[in-house]
Amino acid sequence: MKESTPNKAMSLKTLTKSTVWDVQENDIFRMLDAADKESEVKDNLRHVADIIRSAFMIEEIKDDNKQLQEKYTQQGYKVGTIKLGDDAKVVWAIKKRPITRVTDLTYENIRHISAAKLLEVIDRNFGGGWDSLSQSIQDIIESGFDISTTTLPKDRLHKKGGMYEKKVADGYEVLEVAKGTWVEAIFAKLKPETIKPRMKFDESRMDDEDEDDDADVEIVDDYNKPDEDDVELDEPNDDDITEDNYRTTFALGGGDDDEDAESLSDFIADE
Repeated sequence: MKESTPNKAMSLKTLTKSTVWDVQENDIFRMLDAADKESEVKDNLRHVADIIRSAFMIEEIKDDNKQLQEKYTQQGYKVGTIKLGDDAKVVWAIKKRPITRVTDLTYENIRHISAAKLLEVIDRNFGGGWDSLSQSIQDIIESGFDISTTTLPKDRLHKKGGMYEKKVADGYEVLEVAKGTWVEAIFAKLKPETIKPRMKFDESRMDDEDEDDDADVEIVDDYNKPDEDDVELDEPNDDDITEDNYRTTFALGGGDDDEDAESLSDFIADE
């Protein structure tokens, strides 16, 4: 996984399931410590807990057990004390989730690993090559990386001036998967991050245009007018359909909101 640069400005309020992969265990402790002063975080504890747990494994140590803390430290966890209320405190052990299998890859973390790390993960997938991956995993990988493959006999793969040489020269990492006397080469390169342009509007001009449009609107009372469906027609005619009488109706639905969390400790620990 690529090394992340500490971001002092990041807080739990601005954390997302993508940016959480940019922070380390010490950053989480720092943000949790500052969260006591952020009322918006307190009101969205379930959401905050889900974000942290998407990238970190968290164990709660209920007792002040130094031996247990040392055990987690030896396993690569960072151990610290979290303040949950005015007087309540708890000891947590936190560790970034490793990306070692293709099933660990998600749309949120795919851009937070290097091409070399990606190919290492693919190589662990039973050595089956690109086609051994499910379509859903391929879609996740291709959302963050440019991928291309070629399968050639061993003695032709490294032919001078061939695809292999050109891809490597262009900055691609390559994984070679043996398939009998043939070899599949998987080339991977991180896609450049693109920023979607945002449309800008002249609000003052829009206000003027809205006022002019409203002035030209003629309001017609059609409340007592019979529906078109109630009118008996002698013969259907395509010319009768106009933009005034053609209607399309969409059914809109909603869902129930999650119940409010009582405390961050209720949701942050692994189930």
